[in-house]
Amino acid sequence: MIEKRKNLMKIILVILYLILTVSGLILMKKGGNSGTIKLNEGDIAFTINWISALGFVCYLFSFLLFTRIVVMFDLSYIMPLVTGIVQILTLISASVVFKEEMSRQGIIGAAIIIIGIIIMNFKKV
Repeated sequence: MIEKRKNLMKIILVILYLILTVSGLILMKKGGNSGTIKLNEGDIAFTINWISALGFVCYLFSFLLFTRIVVMFDLSYIMPLVTGIVQILTLISASVVFKEEMSRQGIIGAAIIIIGIIIMNFKKV
C-alpha cells in the first residue's frame, strides 16, 4: 500500500511538472514581454507584464519540481520521457492557443517522439 502511494505521488509530481512547464512557456509567449532592465542613477529597475511574470513563476516552480523528480527516478529514464512529452504538449498548445500551423515535419517528429516513449517503456524480457 505504501509503495502504491509513493508511485502515485511520483506520477502526480511528474504531471504537475508537465503542466507547469508547458503553462510557463505558453504564458511567457502570450505575455510577449521578456522584461526590460533599466539603469537609472545607480538604481536597477526590472519591469515585466503580469502574464509573462506568471509564466516565469510557473516555469520556476516547474524547475524546482524537476530537481525533486530527477532524484526520484533514473535520469536516463525520466529525462527523455518528460522532455519528449513537454515537446509534444508544447506543439499541441502552440497550435491551439496561438493558432500556429503544425508542419508535416512537426507531426512526423511528434510521432517519432511518441514511438520512442512507447519503446522506452517496454518491459525488459
